[in-house]
Amino acid sequence: MLGKTAGGLFWMSRYLERAENTARLLETGQRMALTRAQNSIEEWASVLKTAGVLDSYHSKYDEVTKDNAVDWVLRDAENPSSVRSVIKQARDNARLVRTALTHDVWSAVNATWMKIDAVMKRRVNERDLPGVLELVRHQAALVRGANLGTMLRNDIFDFTRLGTFVERADNTGRILDVKYYVLLPTAFSVGSSLDNIQWESILRSVGAGGGYRMTHGQKTTPSDIAAFLILDQRMPRSLHFCCRKIQENLFYLKKDYGFSGPSCEGSDALFQKYMDKDISEIFEFGLHEFIQEFLNDLSMLSRQVEIDYRFYE
Repeated sequence: MLGKTAGGLFWMSRYLERAENTARLLETGQRMALTRAQNSIEEWASVLKTAGVLDSYHSKYDEVTKDNAVDWVLRDAENPSSVRSVIKQARDNARLVRTALTHDVWSAVNATWMKIDAVMKRRVNERDLPGVLELVRHQAALVRGANLGTMLRNDIFDFTRLGTFVERADNTGRILDVKYYVLLPTAFSVGSSLDNIQWESILRSVGAGGGYRMTHGQKTTPSDIAAFLILDQRMPRSLHFCCRKIQENLFYLKKDYGFSGPSCEGSDALFQKYMDKDISEIFEFGLHEFIQEFLNDLSMLSRQVEIDYRFYE
């Protein structure tokens, strides 16, 4: 199975993962804005920046406000990366490859779209926002559970997992990068109570708070948190974990099809270049520079997967 079916599975999973990640990002933005209400606009600008939609936001709005930022990221039809937009795209891709999916997976994706569309017909007020974001996360988990619980472990499954982990690695990298270069533009706040609150919020944004405390206890340091989100082999949203899963699923595809495209070798190179380090090396090189190079190489790998498996033929 190559071509558009492979592409549909890959992008269905990427869009669903993006919806969940964006919902988590909005939750984090709301918490962080509450920690310093006087400068909450900076927090909402950082949410837009992390989601990669700040420039497109300014094509519609002159100033960043909480209500407009939330609406743009959550449900605005003019934003192709809004939660509502990407869930629709996930459902459209699932419909195109419906015969490759189990009934449970298709039903979960379709139900997710219908529920999200219903609650996002109009702007979501502040009182209802937590419940809507929780619904997005729960529906994404429902689809993931159906996929893990009912799909054969074959090439169809591998393409869905590739999409999930490429998107997840991209999200974790973006969150780490924006932490230092948007939220803390000067060195003044580094090491302060505000800095610690922000790092804890970063952990929450990737569902890593509990796992971090099990590993490191209550003490939070930038070095430990960055190491946990980049290099921890057990943390399912760390860059290390995602890169390893990308490697594994490309290896399975190699076995299924009997050939190895450049993307399989590229996944090995990505892992060796970025994950065979310790956190002191990464900070010495520069966290921002490390993340930017990683994201660029990850994007190139994703495009190579599309070429190798002929997504658009």
